[in-house]
Amino acid sequence: MGQMFKVWAGMVLGFIMLSQPGAGQVAEDQISLDFREIVQTAKDKVFPAVVYIKCLSENHESGKKITQEVAGSGTIISPEGEILTNWHVVDKAVEIRCLLYSGVSYYAKLIGSDKDTDLALLKLERKGDTAALPTAKLGDSTVLKEGDFVMAMGAPWGLSRSVSIGIISCTHRYLPEGEYSLWLQTDASISPGNSGGPLVNTKGEIVGINTLGRLLGGDLGFAVPSETIQHVVPQFRQFGKVNWSWLGLQLQPLRDFNRNIYFDATEGVMVAETDPESPARRAGIAARDRIVRIDGKPVTAMTEEGLPVLRRTLGLLEKEKAVEVELVRNQDTIKVQLIPTDKGKVQGDELDCPRWDFTVKTINQFENPDLYYYRKEGVFIFGIKYPGNASNSNLREQDIILKIDGQDVKTLDDVRKMHAAAIAAVQQKNRCVFTVLRNGLMQQAVLEFSRDYEKH
Repeated sequence: MGQMFKVWAGMVLGFIMLSQPGAGQVAEDQISLDFREIVQTAKDKVFPAVVYIKCLSENHESGKKITQEVAGSGTIISPEGEILTNWHVVDKAVEIRCLLYSGVSYYAKLIGSDKDTDLALLKLERKGDTAALPTAKLGDSTVLKEGDFVMAMGAPWGLSRSVSIGIISCTHRYLPEGEYSLWLQTDASISPGNSGGPLVNTKGEIVGINTLGRLLGGDLGFAVPSETIQHVVPQFRQFGKVNWSWLGLQLQPLRDFNRNIYFDATEGVMVAETDPESPARRAGIAARDRIVRIDGKPVTAMTEEGLPVLRRTLGLLEKEKAVEVELVRNQDTIKVQLIPTDKGKVQGDELDCPRWDFTVKTINQFENPDLYYYRKEGVFIFGIKYPGNASNSNLREQDIILKIDGQDVKTLDDVRKMHAAAIAAVQQKNRCVFTVLRNGLMQQAVLEFSRDYEKH
């Protein structure tokens, strides 16, 4: 920060001196040189560790399995070849290739990933190559201030690598996309392809991972702060995921500006609702309760900016171990025992059903809450191919499949087996009767699949 102060002070001094005859050119040259040195030194510490990532990923949204190319960025953070990037860069990837600064490329394997924080950890498959790798160091995002200079590095628009410079616009930006983390907002240019690349401070340290960009309304980008990364990476290494605990608490700050609701309290956090069949509801916690302590430690969320860190604290509670929650209800203080459970998957698994011309997906309470309301486990139609046999039937996307030809459907494996049997016997029988649940109403649809749309 002392060096940064010199730059700013130099800029102000230069402005004054430029108004004086004969002194301007020297001051301007000196200021430019100082700033270039800071930027260049910081850039050189990280830029060689920036990696261009190209993946082949599977997509089922169109009603058939499609393999598509996805590009992004990453940074080597250990001599063993670990690469930090975004979850959405490598989601559903069947092949990951990485291009290093030196021009050498390697395949990489996924070590761990987490949709909730949009982070992932890869490792280069070097097959005996012991050459030293350039690495970058994680810094401390908590010391950043609005106005601090940062650089966004990565591969925008698939252009292998670049660097842009800007400032921190906001150190604690709340976005609905971040359940467990606030965001760093910056005006350094973050474009498609920059995802997973490092946001770097003037010391040459990674203070964030570039994740979201806004293409309209000027340069507006968001990065996951290194404070969050420090919590997540050790779990990737140990478990291959983040073992979030689930409580089923929907929280609301004491000063909720967006809803224009303000509670008469200065400590704690409000319970807006509890999820059905959740640990919170089983413990007797109800809407409008004000939680003031968890495991003996005070908690407070005055504004929405206080929610992500609190959710992260709750998400990292030990599973299946009772924790005491102290809450205020109608001016009375109550203590209850809450037992966190494993959050588990936040995405359903997917399956392609060729010739039936649709894809299916398992119901997930976090990804498909509307479907979960009707059926706690099961399979629904994820995508329908056009043109195709399913599109000619009465089947629709979001239909929950209950039965196929009278046989119960509960899992993706049930659909897989029934589909394989139907296709194997297509010459003898080329139609199936589906019983589905659509918006809470049971319906039947006949799927005729004698035509192969892939061939004609």
